Amino acid sequence: MALLWSVVSVGFSLLLTPFLMFLLAVLFLASIGKSLGVRRLYVKLLLAIFEFGRQNIEKVRKSNRNWEPDESEDESGTSEDTGNDTTSANLPRNYKKYNAAEKKKNGVLGNSVIARSKDLIMVPEPEMNNKNHINHVNHSHSYQNTLEVNGNKESSLPREDSFEMLKREFDTSTCLDYIKAGVEAIIEDEVTSRFEAEELKVNWNLLTRTNRHYEFISWKLTVIWMFGFLMRYCFLLPLRILICFIGAVWLVATTFLVGFMPDGAIKRWLSEHASLIAFRIFVRSVSGVITVHNPEYMPKGGGVCVANHTSTIDVGILSAQTTFSLIGQRHGGFLGILQRALARASPHIWFERSEVKDREAVTKRLKKHVSDPTNPPILIFPEGTCINNTSVMQFKKGSFEVGGVIYPVAIKYDPKFGDAFWNSSKYSMIQYLYMMMSSWAIVCDVWYLPPMYRQDGESAIDFANRVKAVIARQGGLVDLQWDGQLKRIKPKKAWREKQQEEFSKRIKFE
Repeated sequence: MALLWSVVSVGFSLLLTPFLMFLLAVLFLASIGKSLGVRRLYVKLLLAIFEFGRQNIEKVRKSNRNWEPDESEDESGTSEDTGNDTTSANLPRNYKKYNAAEKKKNGVLGNSVIARSKDLIMVPEPEMNNKNHINHVNHSHSYQNTLEVNGNKESSLPREDSFEMLKREFDTSTCLDYIKAGVEAIIEDEVTSRFEAEELKVNWNLLTRTNRHYEFISWKLTVIWMFGFLMRYCFLLPLRILICFIGAVWLVATTFLVGFMPDGAIKRWLSEHASLIAFRIFVRSVSGVITVHNPEYMPKGGGVCVANHTSTIDVGILSAQTTFSLIGQRHGGFLGILQRALARASPHIWFERSEVKDREAVTKRLKKHVSDPTNPPILIFPEGTCINNTSVMQFKKGSFEVGGVIYPVAIKYDPKFGDAFWNSSKYSMIQYLYMMMSSWAIVCDVWYLPPMYRQDGESAIDFANRVKAVIARQGGLVDLQWDGQLKRIKPKKAWREKQQEEFSKRIKFE
């Protein structure tokens, strides 16, 4: 026992000095916003390891002569969950049952018997759906069926049946599109899947939270997985926690001191640099690798910056580049401590979403904030909730009513290195940070887009949809009209009534 203790003491004394030097180097580089390129080399190494793992998995599959495609596999022989072929008999015996259960839970039942309808898409505002084949011009809605006759397509005339005709002869094709859309929504709707972790489409990233029992498919992958486990939990996790703690202490201490200073240029300068250093340290605590595009369009004072929302990390990613005033839901716990610290040194707006008075006060404060060009740009996430970075959902119109310039920003994370999505209804902030710090890294692209202005005669809703479309297109995200609050509330009655009204327009009475 004494010998073991001596070995541990010697090892600790030998490693302590290099560890502290490494930590100080990380903090110093973060404080000045510089990098030696080590994190990007680390990401390239991870990509090479992931590719080796993918090739190893395929090699083991091909070596099994008795392997047959599973029924849950698509025609190309790739699994929708992982982007790879389904597993061979060399995998654990319960794998196929597990994989089929996962697909059933996600609404994927073998080959897609029911394809997603392109002619009829259920949306909260049917008249805004440009992809719908129903023509809404001068309130004249025509319905057209396409028939296959000897290989030739014939278009039927628009339906204009009288009520008496419908009583004598009812054409079931009138409602088949809605039945089909309803069945599609039951299998997999467009909203629920946006609040679940994004599935990997390429290969396994050596994380047990995303695996399909691949860590035991061969001894090579087992060794790599075990080494990665020790690397993440025994070295990276403690180091990242320490860096995050230092960043939090720095933020609380500096904002506390800056808060005592009188308003003026000196206070703004100190607050700006204290915030930049703190958020750069936070980004280092998750091994963030950020690729910035179009930095010339970075938001300027007095404007409003709007971006798609995946997690609270979005704030750190953007605030590590420039200083923002923040607006958002008031939180408790660790996140609440940071919110109160930030509010002491610069103008931030925290509110309770459930309080009507708070929402009215927020609108007034927004207008006052953007009217002063000395204020930092205000950062808003108009979706109002976190989405899994596969789509952009409805933008609230409030931030587009205050006037002034809008700076759109698109953020796209790479899920291969870690899932940045925060499911706040499932994980607390501490649990989420633990998951991020035990992942490989947070890798993302940030596009600063040209500033946009509200056009003459354009409503706030139309302006919000125009900005949302630009962000979705640049980030490669799906542009959805649904309200992100659907993960907390039931659909509005008005939406059901709009669908009923839309259906009634397809049946014309003379």
